[in-house]
Amino acid sequence: MVEDIRDVMAIENTGQFKGLYHVLGGKISPMEGVGPQDLTIGSLINKAKEGKIKELIFALSSTMEGDTTNFYIYKQLDGLAINTSTIARGIAVGDELEYADEITLGRSILNRIPFENSIKAN
Repeated sequence: MVEDIRDVMAIENTGQFKGLYHVLGGKISPMEGVGPQDLTIGSLINKAKEGKIKELIFALSSTMEGDTTNFYIYKQLDGLAINTSTIARGIAVGDELEYADEITLGRSILNRIPFENSIKAN
């Protein structure tokens, strides 16, 4: 699940995802007057209820609006047999730790992986 077509293109450029996309058309943003009814959340939930979705990857930006949208959809899926995951968030390759914001650095520490997993070739 992504916000817009630019996100689809960015993910496609990685060559790492072999699935279908659901484009929301934005993020929930009360400050901008965007609510769940303004996005394609309803059709996503319907697909989930019909059993057409096995896994949903939350791939929205890590902003207040992105996190709010992810949480809203996650709650709508409660009780459905769907695996949910989110894209990893953390320090980009080549970045210096001293320039990372506290939230990103904190999430990187909380979501750390075993070192041997970091050196395995895909």
